[in-house]
Amino acid sequence: MINFTRMNTSRKKHSAAFKAQVAIEAIKEQETLSDLSKRFGIHPQMISNWKREFLSRSPEIFSTKAPDEEAEKREQTLYEKIGRLEVEVDFCKRASEKLGILKSSKK
Repeated sequence: MINFTRMNTSRKKHSAAFKAQVAIEAIKEQETLSDLSKRFGIHPQMISNWKREFLSRSPEIFSTKAPDEEAEKREQTLYEKIGRLEVEVDFCKRASEKLGILKSSKK
């Protein structure tokens, strides 16, 4: 009687950094796919897939700009200034209504 037991294996999920490292090593072509496969414990076909994807998507790196910290600071400063100006406008409206300079827009 043969007992076939199902192995309880799950697919490994590799991080993007790991995939990139393997792909870069494959691009260097200093080692064969077989050597890289043994070194990283991954099937050679998977390494080829990651290499192909890395090469096809590499232009995206240069087409998208990284967030500019200086621009983010300027944007935050401008939002703060807008908030202060809105408060000042509301204050001036109320003060002018009390002085009779501006008629109340409330009904």
